[in-house]
Amino acid sequence: MKNEIKDKWSEIITYLRDEYLINGVLFRTWIEPLEVISFQNDTLVIAINEQTQGDILDLIEKRYKIPFQVAIEVKTGKQVDIRFVYKSEIEEKGVSSYNKENILEEKYPFLKQGHSFDTFVVSSSNNIAYAAAVAVAENPNGQTYNPLFLYSGPGLGKTHLMHSIARYILENHPEYSVMYTTSENFMNNVVEAIRTNQKKQDTVATSNLRKNYRNVDVLLIDDIQFIIGKDSTQVEFFNTFEALYQSGKQLVISSDRPPSQMEHLDMRYRSRFNSGMTIDIQPPDYETSMAILRNKQENSDIQLDDDILSYIATNIKSNIRILEGAYNKILLYARFTNPNQKITLSMAEEALKDFISPNENMVITAEYIIEIVADHFSLDKEAILSEKRTKTITLPRQICMYLCDELTNLTLKEIAVKLKRMNHSTVIHGINKIKEDLLVDKELENTILVLKKKLNS
Repeated sequence: MKNEIKDKWSEIITYLRDEYLINGVLFRTWIEPLEVISFQNDTLVIAINEQTQGDILDLIEKRYKIPFQVAIEVKTGKQVDIRFVYKSEIEEKGVSSYNKENILEEKYPFLKQGHSFDTFVVSSSNNIAYAAAVAVAENPNGQTYNPLFLYSGPGLGKTHLMHSIARYILENHPEYSVMYTTSENFMNNVVEAIRTNQKKQDTVATSNLRKNYRNVDVLLIDDIQFIIGKDSTQVEFFNTFEALYQSGKQLVISSDRPPSQMEHLDMRYRSRFNSGMTIDIQPPDYETSMAILRNKQENSDIQLDDDILSYIATNIKSNIRILEGAYNKILLYARFTNPNQKITLSMAEEALKDFISPNENMVITAEYIIEIVADHFSLDKEAILSEKRTKTITLPRQICMYLCDELTNLTLKEIAVKLKRMNHSTVIHGINKIKEDLLVDKELENTILVLKKKLNS
């Protein structure tokens, strides 16, 4: 199959270009240099040359994965999954080693984010959390720090550590079964099980849900705070927690606050959460931020001067995701505005004018809301701004309208312009639709809460 795809590669990418209207510059920059590496277990591995194409893996995967799948199926008649990877990573590990890792990531999709202990920058702000995470990963028998409870503000490494624990166990202790989930996903599973039970007038769906979550050796659940206070979901989680805890299984939990500050948390579970190891992660100091930025720079073809890295580290202190996002914004700015010119501090300041306002509080803009919502729903933001009216696009678009109305000072007409709607009556309808649905839809309520957290992080 790999040879068939290679033989038809020119036809595949030509179809991709013509069918999805990829302009010449983007096609030559992003598509033509891609290289077919391997095909195994119905997964095609395509390499990105980071040295010439830059740090574009996330962008390529989000924008072109599905179009590639369509093009390959049209030209070969074969349905395939696609995995993009940097060429340097394959050269370092070898194709066979990469295939082994790829298979693991296909089975456990959350591992695709690439988090591991090797890429976690340890400092005085997080060294205790790191040490505890490593201890649990090395001894996942429920005897070390059980439960391990990590808490901090958003973007400080909780999810990175949880993914690292899971990856280490899966790679080094394959005899252990591991499950990672977010509270949002857990709640959606509970809601869907209840709906199915009501529809079929039985309890099979709930029974299957419990088997799924309780027949594991290690359960990691992220952002537990969104479950607290949601009656059915909270009860289901606590019963699952108790079943695993009493069986000596390892639990790892993260939250944005310690158990003592969870107002609606039952005292029994507050005690349970505190019975293992509860650790907070502090924002990175200047030295840690510089280390994180230099770590990202190691595999980049563009090297930023220390004064630029220092500018980022000095002005972005509360969130590692925003720190890394600022770094990526400068690289993108450099590649598409001044590809042959050395980046100066003034150029970096211009690139980050939406990220850094040293003397002002962060301002939430319509553009920022659209970007965060699109990322949350795994959409291209252009889809939200398009005329498409499918449910998968209409709901995120209406959420954008609702959040713009609630979090910005824009008028309804200005929101319509930002979202490329014909008139503000569409915006009024979208806002009212979300408000009405929030009264009865707990899943939507949770989604809005998560998005507000992301917007204010």
